[in-house]
Formats: sequence, C-alpha cells, structure tokens
Amino acid sequence: MNESLGIHESLEIHELLTFKSLCLTKYSVMQGLVSDPLLKELMQQDVTMSIRQIEELRKHLH
Repeated sequence: MNESLGIHESLEIHELLTFKSLCLTKYSVMQGLVSDPLLKELMQQDVTMSIRQIEELRKHLH
C-alpha cells in the first residue's frame, strides 16, 4: 500500500498488530491444551483469520 498515514493512524495500526499477535500466540498455545475437537477447530479458524488480519495490517505500514 502506498498511502500516507498520520502518526496517530500508524500508532493505531501498531496497537492492533500487537493485540492480534498476542491473540494469535494465545490461541496457538491453547490449542495444545484443548481436547474438544469442535473447540480446537474454532481456535484453528481464529488462528488462520488472525494471520490474514496481521498480514493485511502490515501492508498498511509498508
């Protein structure tokens, strides 16, 4: 993306990236502790979605 972001917008994106990265780490670790297949599948879907969202947010910073 070749857009001009203000400082406050860049900081907001950094905050979102930090939050999404933390969620991704949490769900990745928690998947190993979950025995219910349905819950494990939901967590995997969230991991996949978080990865896509992180990639999209990073595009806005470069």
